[in-house]
Amino acid sequence: MSVLDENQDSPLKKRPPSWSDVWLKNTKPLKHVVFAMQLQSLASKDPKSQTLIPNFANIDRTLLLSDELLLKILSKLPLSQRNSNSLVCKRWLNLQGRLVRSLKILDWDFIESGRLITRFPNLTNVDLLKGCLFSPRNSGILLTHRMISMQMSSGFCSNWKLLEENLLPVEVVDRGLRALANGCPNLRRLVAINASEFGLLTVAEECLTLQELELHKCNDNVLRGIAACENLQILKLVGNIDGLYSSLVSDIGLTILAQGCKRLVKLELSGCEGSFDGIKAIGQCCLMLEELTICDHRMDDGWLAALSYCENLKTLKLLSCKRIDLSPGPYEYLGFCPALERLHLQKCQLRSKKSMSALMRVCEAVREVVVQDCWGLDNDMFSFASVCRRVKLLSLEGCSLLTTEGLEAVILSWRDLENLKVISCKNIKESDISPALATLFCNLKELRWRPDAKSLLASSLAGSGMGKRGGRFFKRT
Repeated sequence: MSVLDENQDSPLKKRPPSWSDVWLKNTKPLKHVVFAMQLQSLASKDPKSQTLIPNFANIDRTLLLSDELLLKILSKLPLSQRNSNSLVCKRWLNLQGRLVRSLKILDWDFIESGRLITRFPNLTNVDLLKGCLFSPRNSGILLTHRMISMQMSSGFCSNWKLLEENLLPVEVVDRGLRALANGCPNLRRLVAINASEFGLLTVAEECLTLQELELHKCNDNVLRGIAACENLQILKLVGNIDGLYSSLVSDIGLTILAQGCKRLVKLELSGCEGSFDGIKAIGQCCLMLEELTICDHRMDDGWLAALSYCENLKTLKLLSCKRIDLSPGPYEYLGFCPALERLHLQKCQLRSKKSMSALMRVCEAVREVVVQDCWGLDNDMFSFASVCRRVKLLSLEGCSLLTTEGLEAVILSWRDLENLKVISCKNIKESDISPALATLFCNLKELRWRPDAKSLLASSLAGSGMGKRGGRFFKRT
């Protein structure tokens, strides 16, 4: 046996620890040393700081983080904390502004002064609607519309166009659009009013990624600027609003629009004029159009037949239309939309049998029919819907003239019906339900049946014992 084996405590057996062992086993002091060195480098920039330890508590440790890393941290926080985070310091205020993507402008000077671009350089969604209006702040008169809400003065408006006298001049709006386009080239959505084609041309040239545009007080000349937005996919045009402002969108503007914006997927025409030619041009040029919304239209008779040129149209919405088409033309020349899946009628006047018959002929391939708060929809008008043999969903709300008999006559012919919703239709009575209609209800996948307040009350009190002459609560003693 060797001497080293016999003496286990021999000094030759133990070797002193190397610097690498101490360095790797105990890294905590190392971290403090590195952190202290970094703080020392920051403190050395301040001539007033003499030592590290006395000012240690006053140093902002977030200065050690780069802007990119701090942006990632701030972006993970919930939206409810963003306003409070921006009050920490100027650096956090600027970084928080870089995270903002959507903004509504209330003060037009905020754009022209350049503060908007400096404060929020990465905007992709900008709403200029309220910023383009002169609105007295101390007025107690509030004007509310489904598109616009603003405070009004008590002065009398002679032409009954309340917003005509409260809009910024066209030159001012165009100047703001140029500043916005130059500062936010990644803009994707824009809402504006009273702009000209020159301001919109600047937006089209600078903001190549613009995909959604909502334009109020639009006319044919303005559509020349919109036509330059080749990548536009969602467009809403508001030409005329009764009592607020008036503007003209005719077949000329619709044709210019169709030839320029060929990638449109959704189009809404509100208060616009036009006829068969304008809708036909949109159908022939905008081959990707899937959703068309027509609100409060002023179109000439015969426009309904042009919908058959929209071969890929999937959704048709008619909103607040005082009339559909009083003279749609011969029934055999109407055609139909082969890809149409959804038909929505809301707050429309359905009083013309020719209009209703032509509409259902064009939409005979539809699978979903939604009718909400439409006037004039009685049994005779609803009977025209029987030509739609592929309907799977029917929703009726606020149709007070339709009866149970008229409903049954149509839906019994729909063999593919799966979902039925009847709400606030007071002439549809549960007592008038026939055995055939009851059998149909049993085969549906979804049924929402609340035609009147009595049926709603009965369903809510089911199983509670109430409504039984008080037998549960008042007993004879």
